[in-house]
Amino acid sequence: MRGGVKRVRAKGIAAKGIAAKGIAAKGMCALFALMLFAACSGGGSSDGGSIGGGEIELGGPQGTVRLTVGAKGFTEQEILGQITVQALEAAGAETIYRGGLGTEDARRALLSGEVDMYWEYTGTGWLIHLAEAESIPERMEQYEAISEADLEQNDIEWLEPAPANNSYAIAVREDAFEDVQTISDLEQVISEHPEDATICVGEEFSDRADGLPGLEQHYGFEFPDAGVSVLPDSTVYGAVENGERCAFGSVFETDGRIPALGLRLLEDDEGFFSAYNPSLNVSSETLDRYPELEELFAPISEELDTETLRELSGAVELEGGTPAGVAERWLRDNGSTG
Repeated sequence: MRGGVKRVRAKGIAAKGIAAKGIAAKGMCALFALMLFAACSGGGSSDGGSIGGGEIELGGPQGTVRLTVGAKGFTEQEILGQITVQALEAAGAETIYRGGLGTEDARRALLSGEVDMYWEYTGTGWLIHLAEAESIPERMEQYEAISEADLEQNDIEWLEPAPANNSYAIAVREDAFEDVQTISDLEQVISEHPEDATICVGEEFSDRADGLPGLEQHYGFEFPDAGVSVLPDSTVYGAVENGERCAFGSVFETDGRIPALGLRLLEDDEGFFSAYNPSLNVSSETLDRYPELEELFAPISEELDTETLRELSGAVELEGGTPAGVAERWLRDNGSTG
């Protein structure tokens, strides 16, 4: 992956993004009304409902709206899934929630119609689902590329992406390896001190093209086999903090445990990792049937920056909250300050 970044210019997607900004601005007022409606109604309604005094409505005269929401099996995805469920129910839809999915499982479920929507990351869609060879680090260029290609090839709509970048990153304790500031610096550790070249990685990161194999190929080094430990993603952070099993670890940039556990991220100085902005993926059939979904989720997506997702995941991982409870509080608080 040492070649130049592939440049793709999507037709019409940039204009769509400009229009979505107007939708988001209009929708911020509706978001507050959304939470007032949810608080009063106590959830979904089989008779249909409305957001913002009729601005955003699902159901109604055409009958009950039933939508299935998917989510992958880690904290941020569970929170995003619950935000989606609660927004839909406040708009009058009935929902079925399918959480705990793997990346490939979630994608297959969307393509087959088993789920109507789930949040996917732009880099994952481009590099994994469409199997493109070159990453695109620039946020909107990556979004434009994946949204146009996936719509054309698979009838999948990528709604306006959140500003948060949940990219993979390599972490180390703040007080360790002070001379290792970039990913390139790992080459010296591996070659001169292989006993210190230990890394804990999540299961998917261990074999994905945009994970450890691709990272090693791109940077031209390879961790000793004995130095690589494959763990559940949620346990990598504590293992790096502890330092006994591994000095380095694969993490998600939006995870609240990074600052809480005193970890720092190595600079991706050669730009290996793509942009990974979350975007609600919806089948074209579903969006054609309910075009209001774009207006419903535009203001929500706009507020999900990296710091916000770190706070939300930290509220679950560090403070013991539930994804549903954290999602409900964020929707309520965000609406009341909007």
